[in-house]
Amino acid sequence: MNRLLPALLLFPLFAVAAESSPGGEELVDGMEDTLWGDSNHGRFTMRIETEYWTRELDLEAWMDRPEKTLIRIHAPKKEAGIGSLRIKDAMWNYLPKVDRTIKIPPSMMLQPWMGSNFSNDDLVKESSFVNDYSHEITGSEEQDGVTVYLVRSTPKPDAPVVWSRLEFKIRDDHIPVAVTYFGERDQSVKEMTYSAIETMGGRRIPTRWTMVDSDDAKSRTVIEIESIEFNVPLEEELFTLRRLRNPQ
Repeated sequence: MNRLLPALLLFPLFAVAAESSPGGEELVDGMEDTLWGDSNHGRFTMRIETEYWTRELDLEAWMDRPEKTLIRIHAPKKEAGIGSLRIKDAMWNYLPKVDRTIKIPPSMMLQPWMGSNFSNDDLVKESSFVNDYSHEITGSEEQDGVTVYLVRSTPKPDAPVVWSRLEFKIRDDHIPVAVTYFGERDQSVKEMTYSAIETMGGRRIPTRWTMVDSDDAKSRTVIEIESIEFNVPLEEELFTLRRLRNPQ
């Protein structure tokens, strides 16, 4: 009995530690909620950088999760008015210069959006990290006094995704640090890093998102959040082809 006593005394401590450790799905779900909320509306700057040129877009975006997203370009002038609309698994682009609405087929969802390192799917969020993947914590590390968990995410059976796996780094307060995307040959395709944590819309979020292709480190796209509000009411009419063509 005396030998059992120390173990019995320590058991509650182990139980508390187990209860306080988050699960992989909890971390990814918390990360998506931190970044997007149930709905959001914001203004963003997208800077596309290559070895030879740099291009900048002024964007406005609305998202009503999980099914609807609208993105519109306000500048530069030659691209102002271009928009992208997603409703469930359907996506359209509107080109004001030719007054044409183009439906994007599923096979094109991984194509670059406006020549950036972000794909159509990255921007309009057709796929859901939480719903389409299974998540496992593979380790943790300390960064600047904060615990950062390593989460490996693999596709669920029949999930409509193309990545063989994702590897996340997520802080214990659900703020993301990075995510690496792996292709069908299990090679790293691109990586997103998150930085410049600030308080916006009543929550602390990373305000700079940088996407870099693994095979070309000199090509990158940086999104900077200028302003954002979360969990705002959005009219159904906003997410229609009519409003995509005519924002007024």
